[in-house]
Amino acid sequence: MKWEQAWLDYKPLASYQSRDYFTKLTVRARGKCIDTAVTELTKACKEILNIEIEAVDEYASEGILLTVQETDELGEEGYKIAEKLGLITVSGSGEVGVLYGVFELIKQVKLGNALKDIKISTKPDNPIRILNHWDNMDGSIERGYSGDSFFFEDDTIIVNDRTVDYARLVASIGINAVVINNVNVRHAAKYLVDQRYYEGLGAIGDIFAGYGIDLYISLNFAAPISVGGLSTADPLDEKVSEWWKNQLARLHDAVPNLKGFLVKADSEGEPGPFTYNRDHADGANMLARAVKSFGGKIIWRCFVYNCQQDWRDLKTDRARAGYDNFLPLDGKFDDNVTLQIKNGPMDFQVREPVSPLIGAMPKTNQILEVQIAQEYTGQQKHICYLIPMFKEILGFRTYCHESQDTVADVISGRTYNQRQVGIAAVVNTGNDANWTGHDFAAANLYGFGRLAWNMSLTSEAIANEWSRMTFNGSDIVTENVTDILMKSWPAYEKYTSPLGIGWMVNPSHHFGPNVDGYEYDRWGTYHRATFETIGVDRTPNGTGYTTQYNEPNAGMYEELTSCPEELLLFFHKVPYIHQLSTGKTVIQHIYDTHFEGVEEVASMIESWDEVEEHIDSVVHDRVKQRMQFQMAHAKEWRDVVNTYFYRKTGIVDAQKRLIHS
Repeated sequence: MKWEQAWLDYKPLASYQSRDYFTKLTVRARGKCIDTAVTELTKACKEILNIEIEAVDEYASEGILLTVQETDELGEEGYKIAEKLGLITVSGSGEVGVLYGVFELIKQVKLGNALKDIKISTKPDNPIRILNHWDNMDGSIERGYSGDSFFFEDDTIIVNDRTVDYARLVASIGINAVVINNVNVRHAAKYLVDQRYYEGLGAIGDIFAGYGIDLYISLNFAAPISVGGLSTADPLDEKVSEWWKNQLARLHDAVPNLKGFLVKADSEGEPGPFTYNRDHADGANMLARAVKSFGGKIIWRCFVYNCQQDWRDLKTDRARAGYDNFLPLDGKFDDNVTLQIKNGPMDFQVREPVSPLIGAMPKTNQILEVQIAQEYTGQQKHICYLIPMFKEILGFRTYCHESQDTVADVISGRTYNQRQVGIAAVVNTGNDANWTGHDFAAANLYGFGRLAWNMSLTSEAIANEWSRMTFNGSDIVTENVTDILMKSWPAYEKYTSPLGIGWMVNPSHHFGPNVDGYEYDRWGTYHRATFETIGVDRTPNGTGYTTQYNEPNAGMYEELTSCPEELLLFFHKVPYIHQLSTGKTVIQHIYDTHFEGVEEVASMIESWDEVEEHIDSVVHDRVKQRMQFQMAHAKEWRDVVNTYFYRKTGIVDAQKRLIHS
């Protein structure tokens, strides 16, 4: 299959004012990433500028210079780009910094920016910037909306030119680690720790190493039984710990760029230490000690909750589970263990509060986990630009510390002076020609990488940059595409889930409206709607979830008058006639927003139609088809949700619009 190059599509520039710098390339460093940097710059010069640039190692006073200059100022991965008297110097403290700097230089060229007097100095905000693939070894992808896996097929590992192009894409936005297989480690994936997959993993690891990307795989906690033939996977059993130590040491010897392992344990049927009456620290530390000798890391997911909940039980609350399970273990995890915590307490809904566990464990490394795969936000059939959501999460004040208490402070290590911290995203790629199914979904992948590197970037700036990098378009293309992206998350929220309630989707595949789809199930995901009231009481008089937050957040969420209205129904059960700050009742808000969301999709389509003549026809038609589907589906959401609540309450729409009875 032929595939595209997304934002690395190098279209020729008819004229470029700074092309004379690219006549000579001096390389004063050595290493895999330096070789990659030279290859990337050579490719860009040829395809964008039609210049054959040759790398030499003698000193030059003009052109481009790539060099390593160790300095604490740039950390391990930062870089500088500076022009002086005809020479552009790209330098980094290490070779990967030089590679990142070259990608930045190429971006400047691609955007047509002048390079004279350019001065850029930057280093990443987050030490770990990792993508989680949920790819299965049969080639399917759990929650995959962009085709099949390009890592696996028929229980084999695929390594080809697309592997290289994937590494190019993610390295260009600063990603430094990738987990290639699903956190639900089943069937053949259990044997990724076994010698049968050494060759394939080694080949991927070598490619990744050239792009500064650490290779990770997900582990099955019960592998000592299923793979090793032991009778137990008890983490405190010496035979078990010895098996893991030997198995993972052999694996690392065969795959030197395998730097760590991701573990989902005791969650949704996955095996874990609870089976043996052990806690999560027991399980994580056993694995951490097995990999410590070669500098390996264990990332342990905190998505642990009772998935056998009785819907009649009004006190047990899935939202409480992460905090309740992990807070008592603060300080008990080894230094090379990092907890990976979902941004909200539930599961990647279009609107959730920030998890109270983030920042609550000062003696424990933490990674924030977000999802760009749009599992609950349109599955890459709808445009839903998630970077504004991520910005809100990163800016949330946890009040866990006297200063530097935002989520961004915690995960960057600023709050507790930690290094094994950062941010992870469940990724949205597949083997579709355009990588992400919907062309606009690539903005979430690009945006995540850019935000992981620099959390102060604005959503608008990232959208603008992605548009220019992807479409090489005129000002109207950039303006319209940015406008579409910025409208999309609020629009999706409006025509789907009102006031933070969430979960009104079809079970299992999570797509399409089904207001009661999860209302009487075992997963702990409810809206509790009656004919008079709606919402979940999570105050101290209800499930007590609000008490998990530090003050003043706890009090803010607990009080009906101070609770942010976009989260009202997440924290409170209120009458439909409860009046919001707008003067509207809850039921009228539901009606109005669902109509408004559809109208906003219509305006997005109009904006896309306006730029048709500036966009490649294949791309424009491909996007237009998805947008037309989004419009039809948004109307379905509107009609199903509005009709449900009209039938539930008998309260008519004040504007007398068509709501089916």
